[in-house]
Amino acid sequence: MFGKRKVKKKEYDRENLRPILRCSICNGEQVAGFKNIHTGKFEEVMFIRNEKDLAAFQEMYDIETITKEY
Repeated sequence: MFGKRKVKKKEYDRENLRPILRCSICNGEQVAGFKNIHTGKFEEVMFIRNEKDLAAFQEMYDIETITKEY
């Protein structure tokens, strides 16, 4: 009845977009999203408060590794 909530898998353009974790140096704020490899434009998807949020983002988009950008 109250089991683990299933995460709906979402797709992204793997050829043109790269998953990035944008981190602030001064306050430690982290935002997960995708960066266009051609234009450099960053699209925010989710605010990351802890490791659980990061794991949910990676599971949602089926991402194994994510790079940090400061």
